[in-house]
Amino acid sequence: MKEIIRYLTGYILGFTVFIVLIPLGFIKLSNLDYLFPSSVLISSDPLRYIVSSLFLLAGIYFALWSNIFLLKIGKGGPVDAFGVSVSPQTKKLVTTGPYRYCRNPMVFGALSIYTAVVFYLNSIIGLICLVVFLIGAINYLKLSEEKRLLRDFGDEYVEYKKRVSMIFPLKRKKIINRI
Repeated sequence: MKEIIRYLTGYILGFTVFIVLIPLGFIKLSNLDYLFPSSVLISSDPLRYIVSSLFLLAGIYFALWSNIFLLKIGKGGPVDAFGVSVSPQTKKLVTTGPYRYCRNPMVFGALSIYTAVVFYLNSIIGLICLVVFLIGAINYLKLSEEKRLLRDFGDEYVEYKKRVSMIFPLKRKKIINRI
């Protein structure tokens, strides 16, 4: 029962922060767009709604898909912030499903959702904040999560890291054999 409570706590905390509070922050910050009165990201409302919807659907899909794989294959949860584990840590390195496309598909999903919000709001300030958020996420992943994964999974993680991009689902990296 204690482990179920930890999982629920992790998912509730993660949902609250990443799917509610951060998008609300983007919405509030978009109020500063008056500083760029002539700038818009997409001038056509229908196109803006279509682009926003595509990013939102991709984000939700990757966020859910990666959480399911982390729970079922990794036997752990996603919430590990600054060395504090709210939900149980993964017991197995997950390299299948969304994790075969990028090492952090939850981050990709969240960034896609935030991008949807920024395009929907047509917010230049939101776009600037999105870039700052991305830089912060990359630094956090390198300084915290990657160290933990290296400690927990060693050479298996090193090989996985060589093959798969960090955040954005790109083609697999080619391993060059040096003779």
